[in-house]
Amino acid sequence: MTQRIGILGGTFDPVHNGHLAIARAALDQGKLDRVLFVVAARPPHKQDADMAAAEDRYRMVELAVADEPRMLPSRVEMAREGLSYTSETLEALQTEYPGAEFFLVFGLDTLVDVPSWHRAEFVLANAHILTIPRPGDYKLDPVLDGHYTMLTFEPMAVSSTRVRETARRKEPLNGMVPDAVASHIHEQGIYGDH
Repeated sequence: MTQRIGILGGTFDPVHNGHLAIARAALDQGKLDRVLFVVAARPPHKQDADMAAAEDRYRMVELAVADEPRMLPSRVEMAREGLSYTSETLEALQTEYPGAEFFLVFGLDTLVDVPSWHRAEFVLANAHILTIPRPGDYKLDPVLDGHYTMLTFEPMAVSSTRVRETARRKEPLNGMVPDAVASHIHEQGIYGDH
């Protein structure tokens, strides 16, 4: 049986319950065997951002998926020097999981940009996209036709920005992140004074 592997990439600064809900939707609706949470080391679109260290972000993902046997953290992008491109991530994962079928998981707002990505043709030829609906009117390039499936997903009122702001105010993160992640953020002072 060919493994069906979802790739949910991001800075995960920090990972939150919305990310886990997206992974569950992809697992169920995409009939996936697992979802890899690929922690970006230096994403091309966030080079100057003031973000938590990659190891801290990876550790939070590890804690978040500890009780989710079909979700795994991945260091594939952290292990590479330079910027993180999806095409290179796919190549590395093809080596790590030979013969697997890959599914990229991201929002409709990201899908719009795929045709302008580094080696977009390679990405589209080597992975099917499972996309999360987003509010707004999006015009998709016809080159994407047949390369994506829209998931049914109820948006959640949580974002990494909101989690960081709440943590900086030293307020509880209940309902926004898994308990283990909340404890780690507060204990390590990741988004507050160290």
